Amino acid sequence: MADDRLTIEVADGIADVRLVRGKKHNALDLAMFQALDRATDDLSARNDVRCVVLSGDGPSFCSGLDFPSFMGGEVGVDDMIQPTDGNVANLVQRVSYDWLRLPMPVVAALHGNCLGGGAQIALGADIRIAAPDTRICIMEIRYGLIPDMGITQSLPVLVRQDVAKELTFSGRMVEAREALEVGLVTRIADDPRAAAMELATEIAGRSPHAIRAAKRLLADSYRGRSEESLGLEADLQRELIASPNQIAAVTATMTGQPGEFEDPA
Repeated sequence: MADDRLTIEVADGIADVRLVRGKKHNALDLAMFQALDRATDDLSARNDVRCVVLSGDGPSFCSGLDFPSFMGGEVGVDDMIQPTDGNVANLVQRVSYDWLRLPMPVVAALHGNCLGGGAQIALGADIRIAAPDTRICIMEIRYGLIPDMGITQSLPVLVRQDVAKELTFSGRMVEAREALEVGLVTRIADDPRAAAMELATEIAGRSPHAIRAAKRLLADSYRGRSEESLGLEADLQRELIASPNQIAAVTATMTGQPGEFEDPA
């Protein structure tokens, strides 16, 4: 499978999934969301895939939302977080959450910027191998928003709650070494994609039934997730989008000036 947003090559039981919008730091426009959604749908139905490696072309894994692409378009971000019939996750949540829902393990190879939605996609992988130059940021607060791409299903089981709150409330940048220390990444490698492929080869050499059973076991026991939280993500985000304070947050971020915010009534 190949298009102008991502490619998938399957060999020896490994699906090599690569974001290929490198000149744009693999920023998330509507076409990228749709391509990622199709990719997880396709992979979920494949019995010949024993492990997935997820990586990005160019200087970054994924720099987050491509805001200009949604300005004045027929489809806005608020449209994309509307409930989907027959699915607990909306479109923006699926591009992160569906990596967790795949029956086979997913190893993400991270480098460069891994910001906002890009960070949430990375957190949706089972394992994250990061280059020393990786920078992770849960940055939605800078735009007066909350992270709403399935982060409730990933971040709470990776880091302590106070760390999750600090990163979400501050929107600060986390370098690779700190990301390893707090649990955002699994390990650091000079060539994360090569390390991810090596690990995937090892996983693909194990019993696929046992590997899939182990992923399901650990997901259910560690996470104990309530998928109602996905609905809460979307409900809260809809209340924030285009509100006066959300607009003020965008203005402050774009101008570098302090935000002029209204206090809650």
